[in-house]
Amino acid sequence: MPEPAPLLVALPELGESVEGGTMVAWLVAVGDTVTQGQALAEVSTDKVDTEIPSPAAGTVVRLDVEVGAEVAVGEVICELEVSGASGPPAQAPKATASAQAPAEPTEPVVPARGPDAAIAAALAASEALRDLGARVSPLVRRRLREHELDPTGIVGSGPGGRITPEDVVVALESRGSAPDRLTAGAPRTSDGAAAARASSPESRTEPLSRTRKVIAARMLESMQTTAQLTAAVEADVTRLMRLRTRIGAQARARIGSSLSPLAFIAHATVRALADHPILNASIDTDEGTVTYHGAINLGIAVDAPTGLIVPVIRDAQDLGVVTLQQRIADVAARARGKRITPDDLSGGTFTITNTGSRGSLFDTPILNPPEVGILATPTIEKRPVVLTEDDGSERNALRQGTYLCLSYDHRLVDGADAARFLTDLAALLDSDEWGDEVDELHAASAGGAAGSR
Repeated sequence: MPEPAPLLVALPELGESVEGGTMVAWLVAVGDTVTQGQALAEVSTDKVDTEIPSPAAGTVVRLDVEVGAEVAVGEVICELEVSGASGPPAQAPKATASAQAPAEPTEPVVPARGPDAAIAAALAASEALRDLGARVSPLVRRRLREHELDPTGIVGSGPGGRITPEDVVVALESRGSAPDRLTAGAPRTSDGAAAARASSPESRTEPLSRTRKVIAARMLESMQTTAQLTAAVEADVTRLMRLRTRIGAQARARIGSSLSPLAFIAHATVRALADHPILNASIDTDEGTVTYHGAINLGIAVDAPTGLIVPVIRDAQDLGVVTLQQRIADVAARARGKRITPDDLSGGTFTITNTGSRGSLFDTPILNPPEVGILATPTIEKRPVVLTEDDGSERNALRQGTYLCLSYDHRLVDGADAARFLTDLAALLDSDEWGDEVDELHAASAGGAAGSR
């Protein structure tokens, strides 16, 4: 049997133009046994939080990077002891943001009394800590050991079901032994005040997540470095919604789902951008230049558990409605499942945010620089309108409509440019021209209807 040998694990490539990141947390401790592909650490870049997988099975013998430290791609982050390993630092498989499924909570273990029972309970807790692996950080491990808490009886509230220091406090309070150093800063009150407080909700202060910090910084930078205005028009999407109903069965048979309004709006947006290249551009005032992008790389804002993420669908100008639907569903699922990569978030030229999926009636979205345009698509609702007939007469009608809200960078885009783009986009949404993919579904729908008569 080959002797165990050291294996140096280096930070893998995290994506194009990403040179490194910040060590957010170690998901293993020295002495832990890990399997190939198991998450060793969580690293945050300016684009996404990423878990670093182990390149091999082995035992962790050294951690080389402290939590909070900056680490560069190719830098050694830890050392494993594996059977027969040798050579230069191992590059782990290219990292992606992955979702750790929360472990199923088990019934808490009630420790027996007496010295022998206490030792047994401590040993059991230590075994449980090793089994939990990525659910606990070194800090939480230490606190659990100090207070002889069984981690299998604690439901983690952190990402992926991980146990946080606050969860340890809650567990200690539940047995009436929360130490002062864990509750430092909590106000001391009289018994009467405590009783009064017990009858009302308490405030909670917690640190911002790394993702939320990045979002906050980028939104503030966007507002401070661009001249943002929002223009809006009302769009009649009655024809579009009727078409979706007609071809719904054919779409479900082909791709497993109906075509969403967002897929149609995205397709129409791409067509409108082709005629209005000033909105598929970027401006550099320091260099005094404007770049009109040849490809339309469409950002789709996704409401992910960790916060807003904008994955990019590249070369959207080459995609039909059905393909766009599939691409949107794919990036949304991967973003919500923490399987998105930094490369998926780069290179956007225009963004759509579908605020209507949560019932919003109107929106003024913030630009995603260096893009100069972002379109918000609020909810679609039935509205009474007055229609003018060809002979000039008027009649009341019930139509389905929405607002199209465009935020744009006034340093490059004028109000008239925005109005022309929105007017053309609204006209496209009220047309019957949706390309070959939809025409095929429509023909199949018409054929099926004819055959049933």
